[in-house]
Amino acid sequence: MEMLKPQDAAKLIGVSCPTLKSWIYKGTVHSILTPGGHHRIPRSEIDRLTQSKKPRPAAKGKQSSPLGAISGRNKLLGTVTDVKFEGLLAQVTISLGTQSITSIITRDACEELGLNKGSRAYALIKATEVMIIRG
Repeated sequence: MEMLKPQDAAKLIGVSCPTLKSWIYKGTVHSILTPGGHHRIPRSEIDRLTQSKKPRPAAKGKQSSPLGAISGRNKLLGTVTDVKFEGLLAQVTISLGTQSITSIITRDACEELGLNKGSRAYALIKATEVMIIRG
């Protein structure tokens, strides 16, 4: 069974290492403690969190996601569970495993991205803003 250091697992999932550690402490992410007390994350957990059936190694010089070239580190891949329109705005809810996140974006952006219930999408979190990018 392949075991990853938290910083390597965080890169594959597309989140910061502190975010991954908080998920470990909350019990959202399963980890194994080494005899020295260090966390190791099984590859199966990475696959579960990214909802991937195959491992997604980040090859050198290759982007592992459409967001690979963005400097933001809090990129969360999930599935759209709800889209509500009101006037010029759209409320998009994305399921991230056991949690969900909701963002208000323009109706035009939602339609251009083709966001519908069941679509894969990233939530890109920066400070108090959440942007949606189709996955």
